[in-house]
Amino acid sequence: MPAKGKSPSWSHLDACGKARMVDVGEKPVTAREAVARASVTMKPGTIAAIRRGRVAKGDVFTVAKTAAILAAKRVDELIPLCHSLPLDSVDVRFEVKRDRVQVTACARTHSRTGVEMEALTAAAVACLTLYDMCKSMDRSMLIGGLCLLEKKGGRSGHYLR
Repeated sequence: MPAKGKSPSWSHLDACGKARMVDVGEKPVTAREAVARASVTMKPGTIAAIRRGRVAKGDVFTVAKTAAILAAKRVDELIPLCHSLPLDSVDVRFEVKRDRVQVTACARTHSRTGVEMEALTAAAVACLTLYDMCKSMDRSMLIGGLCLLEKKGGRSGHYLR
């Protein structure tokens, strides 16, 4: 915890070391974009059922994409110090691989703060939804690899994993 009256080194701490929401009011509105990825590893039979469209709960990709977009729109309600953002778009893509489904989520905004948490949340919730849709066939699924792939815009500039 920083000494009283001393400027904290972390943006989400006040001078007394207590959590705070960062004031972004003076920052310029700029175009911002973030891309995140995660995956759900599953049994071959589960992958086969997804490929054939034979999952009992229905169209797994439509449901997971919808859930991801809804989650991205509500990040400020899920993560305490996140700002509400006017999202321009959230795109979610699925790639079925031999042993997993890979999810890539891209969030875009014109705002005063970044959109990384929205992209990360979208990818995570898409994976959780895939798990929920397929759990009757495979309770051993593993969700993992959640990471930020790219971030554009804002003061810190471009980040590429």
